[in-house]
Amino acid sequence: MNNKNKVPFFSSLQVKYALSYLVIFAVVLVLLNTYPVVASQDLLFASKRDSLKSQAAVMASALMELESLSADQVARVMNMLDSMGLKRILVTDPAGLILYDSTEQPQEEPAEEEQSPPEYRYALYQEVVAALRGNDVTYSRYTNRAFISTAAMPIVYRGMVIGAIYILEVDEVQGELLYSLQQNLRTISLVIALVTLIMSTFFSKMLTSRIAALLRAIRIVGEGEYGHRLQPVGRDELAQLAGEFNQLTDRLQTTEEVRRRFVSDASHELKTPLASICLLADSILQTDEMDPAMVRDFVGDIGSEAERLARITEHLLALTRLDSLPVGEEKAVDVARVTERTIARLQPVADAAGVSMEPSLKPGCTVMCTEDDLSQICFNLVENAIKYNFQGGKVFVSVYRDGDQVLLEVGDTGVGIPEEDLPKVFNRFYRVDKARSRAAGGTGLGLSIVRDTVRRHGGWVTARPRNPEGTLFTVGFSRYVPGQDGREERR
Repeated sequence: MNNKNKVPFFSSLQVKYALSYLVIFAVVLVLLNTYPVVASQDLLFASKRDSLKSQAAVMASALMELESLSADQVARVMNMLDSMGLKRILVTDPAGLILYDSTEQPQEEPAEEEQSPPEYRYALYQEVVAALRGNDVTYSRYTNRAFISTAAMPIVYRGMVIGAIYILEVDEVQGELLYSLQQNLRTISLVIALVTLIMSTFFSKMLTSRIAALLRAIRIVGEGEYGHRLQPVGRDELAQLAGEFNQLTDRLQTTEEVRRRFVSDASHELKTPLASICLLADSILQTDEMDPAMVRDFVGDIGSEAERLARITEHLLALTRLDSLPVGEEKAVDVARVTERTIARLQPVADAAGVSMEPSLKPGCTVMCTEDDLSQICFNLVENAIKYNFQGGKVFVSVYRDGDQVLLEVGDTGVGIPEEDLPKVFNRFYRVDKARSRAAGGTGLGLSIVRDTVRRHGGWVTARPRNPEGTLFTVGFSRYVPGQDGREERR
């Protein structure tokens, strides 16, 4: 493969497909690693808040029985209650002064003479402050593999806040369980990521290998090897694409063969009159004191060959226009009127050949076509019927409607066409009797022009023997009639 045709790595379809699979699975893995953990955390947070709130309510209810809070009374009540695994319990007075702290060990009271001034400590926690204002407060967070939860509640006596209770819980067991869940999810995610990478690489390579084979086949055909074919695999869209490619190469191969044969035939047809012209001109130049009558004959022959060469060139140009130029603007054309004018143009030719023409042109035969193309079709068919006829022969030209079709028929009483040659008469440069065709001035292109022109306008043309003698050509177009809204519609 040439460097200019080499696809960059990150621009290749295989990498793009693999990355698309990885991105999809990455999103799934992110959800797998976040949603279960977050959901578990939220569930545990709610459970912790409810549990701490219930415990704080029990303790606050026990302390509400006291008219006023003192350190000794609070300590006595709290010692009677079960701390239920709490890390810390604080009880404060209305000013936030700590009356009880479960983290402090009780000490024996020293002798009266050894007593020191009491040490005052305040609970400056936002939970305590909110509780002293009459609010119930709970907080939970997960950090360092542990759930840390706090709750604070006011102690109310006869509608007055006489203190607050603050509790703290550190749950490392539930924290370890959540951490284990996270680790297991990460392990599973790594395994899934590895499997996804392998599978995405395999599937993307399997998919892109068929696309690469199609690309290679296109390049091979592009280099002129029209016989190259793909072997469709499976029944998916790529298999259909391979089948369409094979059909396309079949058409290309057929077109190339037709083109080569056409070029060969055209070269041969052009070479024949040119060779005659060169031979006649050389004869005139090489012969001294040639008889003037012979010179005139030679010059006449040169003129005839030149006219034949001009006709071939004109027909080749017409076929080229049919192959390359778009269809002109169609309009409603009366086939009978165009045919009548064509017969009038060819009447002198028929008179010179001793052939009579018998037209039968029905009115109301309108088709959508260009007038020039329809005139060309009619002219070529009628001219052929005159050329390949006998002295005293007849040409029958008919235009009539047959259901939703408009038919143009041109028959003659001429030499006819053998059955085996009928399918080939529309091929370019094909002649049934080459000697007679050249003598009549034929190029072998007239019927090809008729067929291609008819097809450009959605019509059809056939050739068959005429009973009892001659040949009958039939051209059919869809009939057009004015629509109900004033526009023309195809019937």
